[in-house]
Amino acid sequence: MNEQPSSSVIRPSGCPGLLRVVQALDGGICRIKLDGGAIRADQAEAVASAAERFAGGVIEATNRANLQIRGIAAEHHALVESLLAAGLGPRKPAGDDVRNLMLSPTAGIDRQMLLDTRPLAAEILVTLQTHERFPELSAKFAVQLDGGEALAMLDHHHDLWLSAWLRDGEPWLVFGLAGSPREVPAGAVPLAEGHGLVVAVLELFLDLARPDQTRMRHLLAELPHDEFIQRLADRVPLQPCGAWQRGASRDGVHLGIHPQHDARCYVGAAAPLGRLDADRLRGAAQLAREWGDGTLRFTPWQSLLLPNVRRQDADEVLARLDRLGLLCSADQPLAHLIACTGSSGCGKALADTKADARELAGRLPGPGPGLKVHLSGCPRSCAAAHIAPVTLLAVAPGRYDLYLRDATLPGFGALQAHHLTIEAVGHWLAARPRSSLDA
Repeated sequence: MNEQPSSSVIRPSGCPGLLRVVQALDGGICRIKLDGGAIRADQAEAVASAAERFAGGVIEATNRANLQIRGIAAEHHALVESLLAAGLGPRKPAGDDVRNLMLSPTAGIDRQMLLDTRPLAAEILVTLQTHERFPELSAKFAVQLDGGEALAMLDHHHDLWLSAWLRDGEPWLVFGLAGSPREVPAGAVPLAEGHGLVVAVLELFLDLARPDQTRMRHLLAELPHDEFIQRLADRVPLQPCGAWQRGASRDGVHLGIHPQHDARCYVGAAAPLGRLDADRLRGAAQLAREWGDGTLRFTPWQSLLLPNVRRQDADEVLARLDRLGLLCSADQPLAHLIACTGSSGCGKALADTKADARELAGRLPGPGPGLKVHLSGCPRSCAAAHIAPVTLLAVAPGRYDLYLRDATLPGFGALQAHHLTIEAVGHWLAARPRSSLDA
C-alpha cells in the first residue's frame, strides 16, 4: 500500500458536536466533549441553563463520558455561543470533532493507578485540536489513555490505546491498535515518548488510509498489522513489552462511596437511562462546589462522580444525590439497564426503548446485583459501544428479539427468543440464574 499525500479536506460526519447541531426527531442534538470526562461546576451549570433556555431541557450522559443536549430549536446559535462562553469549546473550530481521548473517571485519584495520566492527556488534547492534519480524522476516531486504574472501561475499542506499565520501576506505556488494553499490545515506549507516539500513529494512519477507511480497523483489514508497526518504528523507537498484562478492573463498579488513593473518597451516581435534566445537573454541580473540589467527572457508564470528598461528608453527599433522583446503588435494577433514545426521539427506532426499560426495571428481581441489559431501538446500537450480556433489539413497538452475548458470534450474540413483550422479557430473565447472563 502506497502512502497517500495529505488532504486538507475535513471529512464529513453525521455525528453531533458542539459546533455541529444534528437534527433528530425530537429536535437538534449538541454534543459537548469533555476533557477526560471532567467538567467544572460553573460549566455544568452553563450546560443546564443552555438546555433550559434553548432546548427541551433534556441532557444526556454518553457512553464516551461526554454530555449532549437534545431537543434544540432550529435557531441554535445562542445555545452554542453560551457553551463557548463557558469554555466548553475546542481550541480551534476544526478541532472539535477529534478531541476524542478517553481516560479513567478516576484518573489521578485511583488507588490502583500506576501513573497519573492527566498531564499527558492535556498535552495530547492540545495536539488533537491544533495539529493541521488531524481535522482529517473521522469524528469517531478515538484514543484511550489508561493509567492502570481499578475503575476503567476496557470493553470499548479504540483506534489507538495506551496503558501504563512500570518497567524496572520506571513509567512506560504499552500500546495497541483497533482494540483495548485487554488485548496483546504491539509495543512500548517510555512515558516521555507517549505524546510523540500518539502523533506518529495518527499521522501514519492519515498517510496510509483512503478516505473511506475512517477507522484503524478499516485500514488494518487491508494492511497487515505488522507492516503498520514496522512503518511506525521508522518514526518512533519502539520496544517489546514481553508478557505485559493489564491489571484487573472494576468495570462499572462505582456507584456509592469509594476510597481514593489519599484520605478522601469519590461518590458515584448514575443518570437513569443516561438522562439528566437541568435541575439534576445543576444540583450535582452545587454539591461538587460545596463538598468536593468543584468538578464533576462523567463516566462511560452514563454516570457521574464527585471526586475529592472528605470521608466524613460522603454519606451526606450520597443522600443528596439520591434526593436529586440519581441512582446511587447497584441494587437498583434501573442502574443496570441501557437504552437508546428510542422512537420518542429517533426516527430509526422501532420502539420507545426508554419507556420500555423503565417498565422492565419494575419487573426485574431485586435487590442485589442486577443484569446488564441493553435495549436498542434498531441494529445501530447507539447506546452501547460494546456488546452487553443481554441485548433486546426492537422489532416493533413494545416487542423485542432477545440476544445473549457470545464471543464466537458477530453482532449482539446468540438469538434466544423472538418478538417478546416487556412482560415476557421480564419472565424470561427472572427464570434464569443471573450468573449465566451477567457475564
